[in-house]
Amino acid sequence: MKFVDEATIDVAAGDGGNGCASFRHEKYKEFGGPDGGDGGRGGHVIAVADSSLNTLVDFRYTRRFEAQRGEHGKGSDMFGVKGNDIVLKMPVGTIISDADTGAVLHELLIPGEEVMIAKGGDGGFGNMHYKSSTNRAPRQKTPGWPGERKSLRLELKVLADVGLLGMPNAGKSTLIAAISNARPKIADYPFTTLHPNLGVVRVGPEKSFVVADVPGLIEGASEGAGLGHQFLRHLQRTRLLLHLVDVAPFDESVDPVQQARAIVTELKKYDAKLHAKPRWLVLNKLDMVPAGERQERVRDIVRRLRYKGPVFEISALTREGCELLVQKVYEHIAQVHAAAQAPVEVDPRFQSPEA
Repeated sequence: MKFVDEATIDVAAGDGGNGCASFRHEKYKEFGGPDGGDGGRGGHVIAVADSSLNTLVDFRYTRRFEAQRGEHGKGSDMFGVKGNDIVLKMPVGTIISDADTGAVLHELLIPGEEVMIAKGGDGGFGNMHYKSSTNRAPRQKTPGWPGERKSLRLELKVLADVGLLGMPNAGKSTLIAAISNARPKIADYPFTTLHPNLGVVRVGPEKSFVVADVPGLIEGASEGAGLGHQFLRHLQRTRLLLHLVDVAPFDESVDPVQQARAIVTELKKYDAKLHAKPRWLVLNKLDMVPAGERQERVRDIVRRLRYKGPVFEISALTREGCELLVQKVYEHIAQVHAAAQAPVEVDPRFQSPEA
């Protein structure tokens, strides 16, 4: 399936049905009262977060969605039937914005979450709505209200706990395949990954986290080099970034430290908040380095990067060091979740007397 993470659509809720002006016509009822019913409500346009979807491809080619209008009111006290709602299923993590103003209207972050993105018009009043003791034969009726019409921009930011960051061919796809249930394309040439991949990492019974692999960055991505910053948005909701560095590039003239610095620079240019996220250094492809040279090469890279955070030495191909990395990542994610759910302590001086 083609991966699509942006789309623009037009939605139109149904118009309300018109009210009816009618009077009773029955034998021996010379002065029948008003019996014109109200019009039915127009259908709403509703967006639903569907966890089984991971792309907006359904909205790439079908771009206009119209709900059914409400039925008109009728005589004999008959109200119009409301129009059918239409439900648009979208991936969890979709941001719905106004295409004209850019204002964010909704974010679908919870599986099964429903939001109304266009409200159907109310039905008009029939003349029976206006009857009173002083107005026994009203002839007033009102037309139905028009439904909302909007032009919307959809943007998908995948929901993942951990994001993989690095140059093309740093081993991100190999790592996500080694530790999760994802099976991305893996090859020995750059830009094998052309769209984000999500994988669930099982640490133990009821212990897991989601990891995202995005296409690799290169220097100059902010100017459009390579795939540019097209997919970095998918890392914005992660809680931790793993920066993979190839310690044994095929081209001996390539400096891993220079590449790592270039990635950090591009990250900062794209989004300061993303740059400020916790970022761990993962030195990959140690199986390509002779055993006697590994520690010296690791120390040299860390020293030149002036990196002070956690450092992990792994080989995604042989899975050496991957188990320790997964355990530490899970512990960090669990701590972040626990901190987010912890109750906020309130200073007793600011509590109300009833508290």
